[in-house]
Amino acid sequence: MLELSELQRALDEAIFRELPQTHPHPDVSAFYALLRDYPARGGKRLRGTLLLLSTAAHGAPWERGLNVAAALELFQNWVLIHDDIEDDSEDRRGRPALHRTAGVPVALNVGDALHIYMWRTLLRELRGDARAAPETLPRLLEAFEWMISRTAEGQHLDLTWVAEGRFEISEAAYLEMVTLKTAYYTVVGPLELGALCAGAEPDPRLRRAGEDLGVAFQIRDDVLNLMADVAYGKEFAGDLFEAKRTLVLAHFFAHAPPAEADAARRALARPRSAKGAEMLAVLEQLKRCGSLAYAQGVAEARAARGLALLREALAALPGQEAAAHILELLSQAASRRT
Repeated sequence: MLELSELQRALDEAIFRELPQTHPHPDVSAFYALLRDYPARGGKRLRGTLLLLSTAAHGAPWERGLNVAAALELFQNWVLIHDDIEDDSEDRRGRPALHRTAGVPVALNVGDALHIYMWRTLLRELRGDARAAPETLPRLLEAFEWMISRTAEGQHLDLTWVAEGRFEISEAAYLEMVTLKTAYYTVVGPLELGALCAGAEPDPRLRRAGEDLGVAFQIRDDVLNLMADVAYGKEFAGDLFEAKRTLVLAHFFAHAPPAEADAARRALARPRSAKGAEMLAVLEQLKRCGSLAYAQGVAEARAARGLALLREALAALPGQEAAAHILELLSQAASRRT
């Protein structure tokens, strides 16, 4: 019997085993506590769990993917620290973002250090304590590097549009950005890396399915951010205060009356510190224009297509219990309410 709680407990232990605990110098010891801050805030460990399940679905013990899954979760955490700084976010997982409490320089350094521990964890596969199938180690490292490089490219697009004040981002441009920024490290990477940990060559359908499901995941995240009645890990309407370019905004600016679009553009372009209740007025405009409903419809369509393709790709694999867990987790992620 494959218990998700067992996988997630082992993943947590692997993550915190990589991070230092104490140091004789009290300031360094405090730094170590900051390294553990974001990982200790919890989260669903979706990416690492998917990787372990993919390893099992491809016929190997899930433990073979443990080092790589821990490295992937450390990647997620240092990227979130940097992302919160870049977006000037207020909250992360229900608590103030790290740069809000420790300051930007310290938070940047914590993110950099977690980046180092990510590579240290991954490189265990090249040292004497490798877990993954040795014949796929070169492909495994190449795939991990490819995944995080695509994530950085997507983040660059996102940040550049904000820095340049560009609001008329097409739906196609948005979808390309989130495929790079979110889909590859949220779904595609975990599925493909799990296969490689098991010593298998990933089915090409995993990538296509993962792109659809990762895009659906991000669009749903964008919609949840604008729903006041949802228990959500980031601040309500934070995407508007940060002027994040989303499919919701892409639809709105493509369909709103010109005067209404101009007013929203001026409000969104203000510095975060100058924004207030007018963001709620912009949110009402988005709702009237049908932009939230449209984005949710796109998310549902992409999720349905991705799940159908993923079901095909997983059907012939030896680990069908793990495959069923993958389908369940990704179905829940693409349609989640929290």
